[in-house]
Amino acid sequence: MIEQTLPADGPFQVDGLRLTWRGGGETVVVEPWGKDSVRVRSALGADVADTDWALLVPEPGTHAAARLELDGDTAVLVNGRIRVEAKAREFFDAQLGYPRFSCRLSFYDVDGRLLLRETGDGGALKIRARDYDAQTGGTCRTRVLLDSDPAEKLYGMGQYQQDILDIKGCTFELAHRNSQVSVPFVLSSAGYGFLWHNPAIGRATFAANRTEWEAESARQIDYWVTAGSSPAEITRAYAAATGHVPMMPEYGLGLWQSKLRYVDQEQLLDVAREYRRRDLPLDVIVADFFHWPRMGDFRFEEEFWPDPAAMVAELTELGVELMVSVWPQVSHESENYAEMSRRGLLALTNRGVDIQMQFGGPSRFVDVTNPAARAYVWEKCRENYARHGIRMFWLDEAEPEYGSYDYAAYRYHLGQAIEVGNLYPQLFSRAFYNGMTDDGAHGEDSSAHDEGSGAHDEGSGARDGGDGGSDRTGVVNLVRCAWAGSQRYGALVWSGDIHSSFPSMRRQVTAGIHMGVAGIPWFTTDIGGFGGGHVDDPAFRELLVRWFQLGAFLPVMRMHGDRAPSAEVYAADGSPRRHTGAGNELWSYGPDVFEILSRYARLREAMRDYTRDLMRQAHADGQPVMRGMFHEFPDDPVAWELADQFLFGPDLLVAPVMVEGATSRRVYLPAGASWTDLRSGNAAAGSQWIDAEAPLDVIPVFARNGALPELAGKV
Repeated sequence: MIEQTLPADGPFQVDGLRLTWRGGGETVVVEPWGKDSVRVRSALGADVADTDWALLVPEPGTHAAARLELDGDTAVLVNGRIRVEAKAREFFDAQLGYPRFSCRLSFYDVDGRLLLRETGDGGALKIRARDYDAQTGGTCRTRVLLDSDPAEKLYGMGQYQQDILDIKGCTFELAHRNSQVSVPFVLSSAGYGFLWHNPAIGRATFAANRTEWEAESARQIDYWVTAGSSPAEITRAYAAATGHVPMMPEYGLGLWQSKLRYVDQEQLLDVAREYRRRDLPLDVIVADFFHWPRMGDFRFEEEFWPDPAAMVAELTELGVELMVSVWPQVSHESENYAEMSRRGLLALTNRGVDIQMQFGGPSRFVDVTNPAARAYVWEKCRENYARHGIRMFWLDEAEPEYGSYDYAAYRYHLGQAIEVGNLYPQLFSRAFYNGMTDDGAHGEDSSAHDEGSGAHDEGSGARDGGDGGSDRTGVVNLVRCAWAGSQRYGALVWSGDIHSSFPSMRRQVTAGIHMGVAGIPWFTTDIGGFGGGHVDDPAFRELLVRWFQLGAFLPVMRMHGDRAPSAEVYAADGSPRRHTGAGNELWSYGPDVFEILSRYARLREAMRDYTRDLMRQAHADGQPVMRGMFHEFPDDPVAWELADQFLFGPDLLVAPVMVEGATSRRVYLPAGASWTDLRSGNAAAGSQWIDAEAPLDVIPVFARNGALPELAGKV
């Protein structure tokens, strides 16, 4: 490529601390966005839009110390620990015969160390770091190319079913599926965090030669970068930018009991009564799916659940909360289908027959991107559930789980699913959060925030740094998927319909670590896996014990699964209902297993004060509950590599046994602390590998610097 330099004449515009560059029809805006952080937006042939998909408007005064400097074709924005350099170029391209323009962004930390930068044009290669491929409908396939340190280690991105901890070298589909949660935030060992602030279906690739972020259909490029001296600093900044989780209510700290599925009101109550008869701790019990007549009726079927208010009253006397399942599927036979379809409250299929899922019969999904649809569903759930005293909801199928993941086939109120589809689970959680905190009074204005996520009404209760005293600190809803910002709506994410196996269990450890990095501190799994377990199978009983031990140290400890043998269910008139699985209570697996499970249920109860404090740290400071070893020990190189152990908060090192038949395992004790084996009471120095004994009734757990002595001998 032959170039000749053209004279520069003020390539940048400044409005306060907002830097704008324009050239060749492209507009680039760089501005401070939170402590030590910046936001970058760019568009071709248009001004940038103030979309609020996940990012919150920073508090006034946050950028008081930031500064912006101009020097000819270079602009520098400094905001705390991050420094952005924008380098403009204007040149004549002899091969094309006309002038061209570019603006390359580079990101440095406070010490001048390069964190990452947009890829250069490569001379004759004519590479575009920001690329826009025009699509029909006025959108573009957008792509950003970034140069980064080939030796960096990366974490986050949500939940993908793999047991890889350092995701440098991985590629990710930016899309949700059952058991896949795409949260496009990544934390680098090089000292930065990066959010791809775009809910479009796309792809992220973290290669050795460069990082690529791609959206299949978008109206602009939008990303956020923060710099920090530790993972805790980066996590803190990201939580401030996208919202803090509420304070976990007290009933979220102990054991949750569930199965597929309690057939009726009396069966569910019998289980709760038996827990109390056996003097076992129990915080929550779950009424799972198909307690309704038809998908989308959003109510109990009277024959099986005749008196919900009496059921809730008895559970309250027993000290147990009831959670009920709510699915976003609406059957064509639902009593609500005609009205919801007529009012445009359901997702649309772009062509052909409008059937989006067949499970439970032909159905469509609620269009939760439509404020009126969110208000409608919450009003049904308020009338049929909440007014009976139910204050926990299980928001299943939140991806949503289309029968076929053909994202281009569907469209929503906010746009085509391929353009905004990843926002769906965040808005599903928001519908219930707003209803539960505002009781529908003003949480869903049908005209509000149609162009974005509605993030400005986040009301997380977290910005006051409090420990839970307002209505907004008591919301926790179980949801099968999430996106950036879901945490501020009380989303407890579980890992979906995973298989009952040791390899699957191992994948949930890395999933939980990555979810915490991605700003979702509330994570749980189906203890024992969802499908594949038989209550009488000795191999499954071993798996269940090991998974239950792991579950005692997850943010939420929750029994669930479709256990064999199943039983058919019929109504009084002989018509069939959804089957029920075998018993999944602590006593369902024989006396030997019961002895172990009950001990770990009581251990979880003994940790209640500690767990509550971890939830307070997540609420007030944005710290994950389940932490990678690197989070607390970033100066220990080994800590960045440990995919099969983790920290439950800052003080408990948990090393679950995830190999069938194993009775010991290797454990790494990080440098900079002493570690006490909670089984034996023996202390060991850090910076060493040890072989820990782990008979079936023991999970290796180590306390940092003598913490939690009251747990000694209980593991």
